[in-house]
Amino acid sequence: MIKTVDLTKKYGDAFAIKSIDLDLQAGDLFGFIGPNGAGKTTTMRIIATLLEPSWGEAYVCNHSVHTAPKEIRRLVGYMPDFFGVYDDMTVVEYLEFFAASYRIKGEARRKRVDEMLDVVDLDFKRDAYANTLSRGQTQRLGLARTLLHDPQVLLLDEPLSGLDPRARIEMRNLLRKLGAMGKTIIVSSHILPELADVCNKVGIIDKGELKQNATKAEVIRMVREHTVLVIQPQDREKMSAIDELLRKHEKVQGCEMGDDALRIILKSGVTDYSDLPRLLMQNDIDLRRFSEEELDLESAFMALTKGTSNRM
Repeated sequence: MIKTVDLTKKYGDAFAIKSIDLDLQAGDLFGFIGPNGAGKTTTMRIIATLLEPSWGEAYVCNHSVHTAPKEIRRLVGYMPDFFGVYDDMTVVEYLEFFAASYRIKGEARRKRVDEMLDVVDLDFKRDAYANTLSRGQTQRLGLARTLLHDPQVLLLDEPLSGLDPRARIEMRNLLRKLGAMGKTIIVSSHILPELADVCNKVGIIDKGELKQNATKAEVIRMVREHTVLVIQPQDREKMSAIDELLRKHEKVQGCEMGDDALRIILKSGVTDYSDLPRLLMQNDIDLRRFSEEELDLESAFMALTKGTSNRM
């Protein structure tokens, strides 16, 4: 659905983006993560045919941004981070105006507007003036506008920016709903934990370069030098026995005792630890929990960009 090859945009001697390679399939919800000024918007504008690359290629549904921009615009819905609304238009009038620009006519237009208001849960504001909406409601209105022509690809630039906690939850739910509809979505943000819940793929960009492009789990594994296990016995008094057994194990680098669980740090490169729970059970230690400690996407981002996110 979306493919870029060596996509580059240069202004003078400065690179806005450099050699961006993406390959997204139908139904992918791609979280494009990076600090402000990293190149997220530039990449999305090129894919939307609003900006020409210096070199490289971008395809949407096998159409090139160089040779088929009109075809791509029919397939893409682009929502910028900030957009204006008309003060003298109600929500319905605003959407009907844009539906008319997509040449959706008559009863079909009214039906499409009603459907989109239902999708973004904004029907209760249909007769309100657009400029009276809250920030979250305005974002949902913008998303409804983006969906009017039923695009296969959605490019959503910072849709969570400036939203209060409730509005963020509502927008995340909307993104999940759109993903379930089979849309291919690129959503950019520097609000890292928000995207972790909704995306199946993640790209981390910094200073115009794509640092990582993989599934969430793969990105997190890339930055973890040591696997860390969390072990919680049924009997808290067995914690010392676990510590004594595992501390000297050939796969274990160290043990940390907590209040009711232990953190077992495996040696670098060790990924197979299937023998450890067997060892514990052979020593009559029943387990309540035995799992890998999770590393969140925000920690992965900080590690991969080496702290340069302080530009946010």
